[in-house]
Amino acid sequence: MAVAVGLAIVLLILELPRPGWDKSLTGAVLMANADPRKQLPVPNVEVTAQAGGTTATTKSDASGSFHMNWRVPVWPGEQVTLSFRHPDYQPLEITRNLSDQLYIAHIQSSAGNKEMEPEGVEIPVSNIRVRYAVKATTTINIGSTAKTFEVANIGNTPCTRKQPCSPDGRWKAAIGSIALDAGDGQEFQNVRISCIAGPCPFTKIDSDELSRGGRKIQATVRAWSDTVTFLVEADVVHTLITDSIRQAYPSVFGRGMTFTLPPTGQGASIEAEVYGVEIVFPLGPGLRLSWATCNLQVASNRTRLYSCELKPGYRFR
Repeated sequence: MAVAVGLAIVLLILELPRPGWDKSLTGAVLMANADPRKQLPVPNVEVTAQAGGTTATTKSDASGSFHMNWRVPVWPGEQVTLSFRHPDYQPLEITRNLSDQLYIAHIQSSAGNKEMEPEGVEIPVSNIRVRYAVKATTTINIGSTAKTFEVANIGNTPCTRKQPCSPDGRWKAAIGSIALDAGDGQEFQNVRISCIAGPCPFTKIDSDELSRGGRKIQATVRAWSDTVTFLVEADVVHTLITDSIRQAYPSVFGRGMTFTLPPTGQGASIEAEVYGVEIVFPLGPGLRLSWATCNLQVASNRTRLYSCELKPGYRFR
């Protein structure tokens, strides 16, 4: 009887389903090179993973990264074969035990070793600069303004609980206000409001929208003695938005170069000497250069990283 029970327990354990590896598989594809500085990302590589009769496929993005999920659970520790295919690179296959590690693949260019001396004469590319534009704001002081306004009142008049009154509620008060408009494309800065005549100690600024500046400003004051005079002064400025041209210099390692542009950078182009002739090469959205192949990565803060590799027949000088 005990043997039968034990056998039943063993069979039950064997038949229980084991947890499969239902996590994702993540990695990156880089150019093969002994120098880490020259291991540039390779986009648009077709990546295929096979494990336990299950296949998953994806492509690397601009940063060389790839990420795939298994359609059905697979077993941890099982062997996974990763295949990498790109028309400009040699095929590559790697086999690893399946885990949550990061899979890094280094693929060789189909043109062979880029560092070897080529046959024939290569066209030199030198004196490389990156040119781009950013929006710049220029503020011009075009003058100043000074306006006065009065708040008429009769002092020592008791408040009969009918607003407006002095802050302590004892005396009848009067309210005065001023509003100014700087006009289209202009605004006020460094705005000041001051009581310049009359019993100024018995006044209070109820609302002050002057200090923040801007095209339209206004303020409201309260006076609970005799008539007072206020003066409002401000600088008047005009703001212009213009394109400011900037230059940057790429980092060159072997046959690759990299450079970044800030989020506000626009209209990127590359200035270079090709065969000794100064030429401007607009990048455009297609990132097309006659002498290099480029790809773009955009960071979370919108900074743009460009990676370019020389085409056969060219060399950096």
